[in-house]
Parts: sequence; structure tokens; C-alpha cells
Amino acid sequence: MLTGGKMKKVYTEEEIRKIVRDQNVRFLRLCFTDINGTLKNVEVPLSQLDKVLANEIRFDGSSIDGYVRIEESDMVLYPDFSTWAVLPWGDNEGGKIGRLICSVHNTDGTPFAGDPRNNLKRVVNEMKEMGYSNFEIGFEAEFFLFKEDSEGNWTTKPTDQSSYFDMASEDEGAKCRRDIVETLEKIGFEVEAAHHEVGAGQQEIDFRFDDAVATADKVLTFKMVVKQIAKKHGLHATFMPKPVEGLPGSGMHTNMSLFKDGKNVFYDKDGEYKLSKTALYFLNGILSHARALTCVGNPTVNSYKRLIPGFEAPVYISWANKNRSPLVRIPDAEEIGTRLEMRSADPTANPYLLLAACLKAGLEGIKEAKMPMAPITSNVFEMSAEEKKERGIIALPSTLHNATKYFKEDKLIQDALGEHLTQSFIESKELEWAQYTQSVSDWERNRYMNY
Repeated sequence: MLTGGKMKKVYTEEEIRKIVRDQNVRFLRLCFTDINGTLKNVEVPLSQLDKVLANEIRFDGSSIDGYVRIEESDMVLYPDFSTWAVLPWGDNEGGKIGRLICSVHNTDGTPFAGDPRNNLKRVVNEMKEMGYSNFEIGFEAEFFLFKEDSEGNWTTKPTDQSSYFDMASEDEGAKCRRDIVETLEKIGFEVEAAHHEVGAGQQEIDFRFDDAVATADKVLTFKMVVKQIAKKHGLHATFMPKPVEGLPGSGMHTNMSLFKDGKNVFYDKDGEYKLSKTALYFLNGILSHARALTCVGNPTVNSYKRLIPGFEAPVYISWANKNRSPLVRIPDAEEIGTRLEMRSADPTANPYLLLAACLKAGLEGIKEAKMPMAPITSNVFEMSAEEKKERGIIALPSTLHNATKYFKEDKLIQDALGEHLTQSFIESKELEWAQYTQSVSDWERNRYMNY
């Protein structure tokens, strides 16, 4: 399978069986996600390998967020052989664990509409019907490493006081980051860069772009590896968007490009910023649906404590070439690397839902063939209200509650998720907001207890 001009490895049943024998695999972990992007798994012993490979492993979906009611709970796991990996850790007896990421199907063999992975594949197929071959994605998922206390519980004490691109020291955080990189490479990741981010204890590890489904699969694997290796070092890794007040938050910048017959259709050597009209139309689709997209890309209460002025996270709907304050940036790149970088999303987003929504919005932009607003060349945070109004620059939602309202008004982004996932997503976000509004925080007690 080609992706961005490179060959993607797809294992055969025979190859998987051989690896199982040669590497002493004793258990098989079948992974999938709920609507929130939380990685779930069914683990079976090696004796069930034949059933795994024949799509015969069933599970009860009634307890999975966003799935089904009890009376229709039987689900079947269809493993994707291209996701096969032997995890580089196992039990002390020497047995290893083989991992496969699965799509969820109904018992009649049809794809389950409530599976976020199936849904992304549905939107990718819509893209292919328009004549495009690949939606290529590169995620930049940031995270924090914090120390654990004597009982193994998380704290908010960072592993270091370093900042952006500081030279790796010999603190535990730097050692952990290197261990994460080596572990990712053992399971097939092509890691392109690893560095310290702006916040104390904040890290970023970038891996090579791939097609949308494969990249969504990888970011879930990436998060699993980060947490596992951090625990080994006595640290707690978190992808929470804003774990500490006053420190920069963690984003998941989403780099997007569209391919046709092995060529990047976003590139035009004669276009401004080397962007084609297709890229600009796609960009307009993203900007036009940005408020609803924010609900999908920033799906937690905490997400909106990152989207504030002063920390490089976007607050306004705009785009630019080199400026890092807008929602979408156009990085300098050669032909194959020409892309749109959406800077708003954070690592709590379900990557399958996020990419389905972005792709749907972009394809709609191509269909409408409208040019985006003019790019900004100055810092949007320094513009007056009048200047922003003149340029048509409006704000992103400032709370999950407001973002959910925009999502409920945007039929296109709802179509990107499909009826089942849309209903479950709205229910989940409204429940989270209700629970948050009923909670009482330390800030409130400190401020109001003496009234």
C-alpha cells in the first residue's frame, strides 16, 4: 500500500504466525477505542490465535462509552494486520505480547457505526470518491513528565526546569525521553525529532507522517508507550492540555496534506506560499467550520484553559505563513512536505474523530471552491477589536459548553461523525460540562469561604 509515495507494510497471516513462534509471543492484545479516544483492549492467550486471525473474537460493547445498549451489545473485532507489533515488554517468564489494532464490527459482519476508526475510514472513502488517494497527517503531540510520590501517585512536580530546545541533561526526564524514542523505534516508528518543549518537564517527540488511519493508530500507540516507559522511570506522563496554571499547555498540532497519484495536491510552485488553489479551498473549509471543529479537537473542560492568550496557543480563527499566533499556519516546506498546520487541537482529542472532521470540512471547502480570508502578517493578539472585526477575525470557543453549542449547530461536522457518534459525542460533552459546573474547586473555596 502506498502512502505519500512510500510503501506501507501489511503482514500476512503466515508472517504473523512466524513472528509469534520466533519471538515467544504468549498473549495477543486486540486494541480499539471508545468515543473519547481511550484505548481499550481485549487480551487473549496464544491458543486463540486462529480465532483472532479469522475475525472471531467477540466482546460486550454495552460498557464501552459511546457504543451500544445492553440488548444489542455483542461486537466482533476485526484486526488490521498492518498494525501488528510485538510490544517490547512482557512478563517476567519471557513471554511477549503481540498487539493488533482492530475495527469493530456487528455480528453480521458490517462495520459498527459507533467505532471511531470505522467512521474515519468512511470519510476517507468519500475523499477517494472525489479522486484523491491519501490524506496525509503528521501529529505533534506534547506531554508533561512529572515526578511520582513515594506511593507511586502523580504529582505536579516537573522532572526539570528546562525550556524549549534546551540541551538534554542527565535528569530522569531526558533519560525517559530517550528510552521512549528507542522503544518506539523497536515497534516500527520512524522518529524524526525529540526535544524539550517550553514548559518545565514538557516534551515533544515527532514521528513521520502517514495516512490518516495509520497516523491515528500510531498516536494511540505513542501515548501508550509514553505512559508505560514513564512509569518504568518512576514518572507520570500526562497528555492533559493544561496540567499546571502558568505553564504552557500541551497541544497536538495537526499537519495535513492531500495526495493524488503520489503527488501532493496542496503544492503549487507558482502559488503564493507555494500553495495550490486546492489547498486554499481546503483551508477555507477548515476555517469556516473551526468553531465546531474545536469541540472535536479540544473535547475536555481542561482543553479551554490552554486556548488562552500568552502561550502561543491559538484563540482566533485566522491563518498565516510564518506567524505562530493564528489557528492555521503554513510551514516552509518542499513539495512533498507542503501542508496546513492546525494548531488548536490537543492530545485529549480522539484522533479518528478529529481527522474525520478535518477531512470532511476540507473536502467541503474544495467543493465550494471559495478562497479563505487574507492571511495575517502581524500578531493577532496585538490587534485591536476594530482591526480584528475589519479582517473578519473571530474567536474560537472559550469553553467546552460554547464549543458544544457550535458543534450542535454545524450539520457538516455532525455528518463527519455520523448519526451514532454525533449523538454519543453530544451526550458525553453535555454530561462532562454538567459535572464540571456542579463541582466545587479549591479556587472557589479560597475565594469565597469567608463570605
